[in-house]
Amino acid sequence: MTDTALYDIPGPRARRRHLVYGLAATVVILGIVAWVLYLLFDTHQFTAEKWRPFVYEGIQEMLLRGLGNTLKAFAYAAVLSLALGGLLAAGRLSDHRILRWIATLFVEFFRAMPVLVMIFFVFVALKVQPLPALVTGLTLYNGSVLAEVFRSGVNSVDRGQREAAYALGMRKTQVMGHVLVPQAVRAMLPTIISQLVVALKDTSLGFLITYEEFLHAGKLIASNLDYGLPFIPVVMIISPIYIGLCMLLSWLATWVAKRQRRSLKTEAVEVAPAEPGTLLPGAGQIHP
Repeated sequence: MTDTALYDIPGPRARRRHLVYGLAATVVILGIVAWVLYLLFDTHQFTAEKWRPFVYEGIQEMLLRGLGNTLKAFAYAAVLSLALGGLLAAGRLSDHRILRWIATLFVEFFRAMPVLVMIFFVFVALKVQPLPALVTGLTLYNGSVLAEVFRSGVNSVDRGQREAAYALGMRKTQVMGHVLVPQAVRAMLPTIISQLVVALKDTSLGFLITYEEFLHAGKLIASNLDYGLPFIPVVMIISPIYIGLCMLLSWLATWVAKRQRRSLKTEAVEVAPAEPGTLLPGAGQIHP
């Protein structure tokens, strides 16, 4: 009864109409898939010539090396972005006005700056190597965005929690570390993972500064005339791997969230059975 309290159960005509809508949508989707497959076959994208490079050991090693470089750049950028975001969020939440202004200026500037511009500036103007340039650009942008996520998450905690902690005599660092941040993390976690997914996808910008990441390796294969420019096969190989990595991050976020919810549950406390004890003075006396 409670499952259907907010909507009416569809009748026979509504169920038939929904079935027709579902079948029509299925037919449309299958038609689009069939049309795409027809175009791929018509342009000879599944010929052996275009798929031949993937059976060579050298090509496979190049793709694996590119994937490893992508994961390395993402790992550096993710850790540094989280650290920078926490530092900037602490600055924006500081009681000192000068620290708040500096942190706010930093966040607003780098959050508005395009990632590619920052990567190119570090790579060309500062003459930094491709990997540090890519990681620096990703860290500055994603760290600035995560700073706002952290600040909003902390401010979203009920104000009474903060006031109760201060009433107990806790210092601000104790209030943040033991009361506000643990509660805010549960609300921030989906947004944090979404931003890390953005950082993972933005590692593909490294090929523009000759960083040998996954997309760069795919570009070298796709532009090879000896295999008939296998652009579509390369996309069909690389795209599912990127999608799989993003889904893995989402699964990790779901797992962490479930672990946190499980850790909050309190176990039942066994209460010792009542036993006769010493009566209070006068408790056992019978008054006339």
